[in-house]
Amino acid sequence: MKVKLYKPVIGIIILLFTFSCKIEPQAIEYGKDQCNFCVMNIVDNTYAAQYVTSKGKQFKFDAVECLVNDLIKKDKEGIAIILVANYSNPGEMIDAKSAFYLISPAIKSPMGENLSAFNSQITAEEYLKMNVGEIYTWESLNQYFINK
Repeated sequence: MKVKLYKPVIGIIILLFTFSCKIEPQAIEYGKDQCNFCVMNIVDNTYAAQYVTSKGKQFKFDAVECLVNDLIKKDKEGIAIILVANYSNPGEMIDAKSAFYLISPAIKSPMGENLSAFNSQITAEEYLKMNVGEIYTWESLNQYFINK
């Protein structure tokens, strides 16, 4: 008799576990979510970033520099998705590995690194023409922060 009760309960637990492990980003709730690195509220949709592990765990950040500083210390094997906000289209999240980055003192970011992300090299170069700075790829940006 007790075995009959366990089967539905076990089935529900397995079902809940399956739904809770989706490997996809969750929307950032601006003004509510906190940065996993510096614990500040995430309020600006032009600088936010996030990554999702291969187990579906979410990590959200108020700035790209917080994301990069956090990832420097992590094993990147378990990371499935890395997204950054597209500075030229606020609210749009783009793949961090294919984005281009501009560090410019003319474009202030939340944590003071003056770092913004763009969906294309052409767009990054257009912003560079209007501002002083330097363009980075994902790999060169990570190296910049490691050497810093």
